[in-house]
Amino acid sequence: MSPSPPALTPAAITTRLRAAGCVFAEDEATVLLADAATPAELESRVARRVAGEPLEYIVGWAEFCGLRVSVAPGVFVPRQRTTLLVREALRVAPRRPVVLDLCCGAGAIGAAILAARSDASVYAADIDPAATDCARRTLAAQHRSSSAAGGDAHRWSSSAAERDAYRDPTPPYVYTGDLYSPLPASLKGTVDVLAVNAPYVPTDEIAFMPSEARDHEARAALDGGADGLALHRRVADGAREWLTLGGHLLIETSERQASATAGILEHAGLSVAIVRDDEVDGTAVIGRLGPAG
Repeated sequence: MSPSPPALTPAAITTRLRAAGCVFAEDEATVLLADAATPAELESRVARRVAGEPLEYIVGWAEFCGLRVSVAPGVFVPRQRTTLLVREALRVAPRRPVVLDLCCGAGAIGAAILAARSDASVYAADIDPAATDCARRTLAAQHRSSSAAGGDAHRWSSSAAERDAYRDPTPPYVYTGDLYSPLPASLKGTVDVLAVNAPYVPTDEIAFMPSEARDHEARAALDGGADGLALHRRVADGAREWLTLGGHLLIETSERQASATAGILEHAGLSVAIVRDDEVDGTAVIGRLGPAG
């Protein structure tokens, strides 16, 4: 008779995860234990994590700004460094802001802004259908939460005619396509906050990324082109058409690439500032659309 497998206690799971190189083994063990319905499911999930699969894909969600963001295999997992982008977006957002989360991935930025500002109208778009499926689930959950807290009354306190000017009056507003192409034309010139976490890793540097990203996330969510800034140029080129006067474009970048990203936004006619947060290792470039001339 073969011996029974060792019990999957928190300590035993932590030991297995730590041996596999998981830096936050104890925290991950807690998540795996809480999310598994049966011992067999727990064993399967631990084995997948030990084999290198990202924890977020195993449990189906990622924590971001205190929220559970829905993720699926291949979809970009939100990083904590992106909390800087959320913080700066909230800082510059006016009353009842129209927010566009472009290259939204799982919709983490838009959901975090909506969680903090129930008066916001949040739109999101990404080229990856798997990502927009996740964003739709996450934003729908946050819309329900905001609505329960009375957010809808603030969000649409303007006239019914103004609300009807948008093609889709029922949230969440999530679109699938290349950058601005799937967005409703009625959104042009109305965006107060354009928040973008487009891929900015140079093509030749993807091979040096951690295996959890390199081997599991979609290439399109990582590859920023030869210098990492191909998407930044395309976003900046179209930004003026969608921003309202005084609106802000916020783009996550690396500390090394910040001045180059800033130059791209300046070339597009925006006044720019670079913001850095060493605590989360986050860097963002913020551009503002001012009066012509």
